[in-house]
Amino acid sequence: MSVKSDRAKTSGIVRRAFPVQLEVRAKQGKSGVSTVEGYASVTEAPFEMWDWLGPYSEVVRTGAFAKTLSETPQVQLLLNHGGLAMAYTQAGSLRLSEDTTGLHMEADVNTKRSDVNDMLLALEEGSVDEMSFAFRVTRQQWSPDYDQRDILEVDLHRGDVSVVNFGANPATTVAPAMRSADFDRLDEADARALYERLQRRLQPAPQADRHPLSLYQAQAEALAL
Repeated sequence: MSVKSDRAKTSGIVRRAFPVQLEVRAKQGKSGVSTVEGYASVTEAPFEMWDWLGPYSEVVRTGAFAKTLSETPQVQLLLNHGGLAMAYTQAGSLRLSEDTTGLHMEADVNTKRSDVNDMLLALEEGSVDEMSFAFRVTRQQWSPDYDQRDILEVDLHRGDVSVVNFGANPATTVAPAMRSADFDRLDEADARALYERLQRRLQPAPQADRHPLSLYQAQAEALAL
């Protein structure tokens, strides 16, 4: 039987997403290069998470990125956590830092690439307004009742910061699009949480809330029996 203290046993790569305002501007002195700037994570901002035991609160604490950034981690800028890298810390085209708001990122991207242009157009028209980051938790603290998780330190090495359609952070209300490969990489706790979330989402709507066409179809099916 699972107990709340089991929450402290989870590990592996996790992702969190945040609503953001990303600024796109031309790179001065460089033709065909634009700079994207914003926050991949916000600190000291509690948000609701879900796992197999239900909801709990999570907070990324100020200073959580200090150690990993001092170690010059290899991090890439991706779109929806996949595809070719659009910027890379090792190449100097992706720059990460932590301030009082959270994990700040600044990326120089090549506008000659079609995937980059698609992303920039979506950002400029406001169709995309979230960022997510992939990381490992290296130090955490749970409240005595295991209803709040404080993330004190993370490891970003070989992770990513991503512009995403919808993220896993419950600061949004829509579950992320997920490829089968992403699902296979989930640990047991995250997979169970996603399964239960999908169960809730796919529950049949109450009869009174159903679309008239659905009611008509149900009546027709009943008459055909």
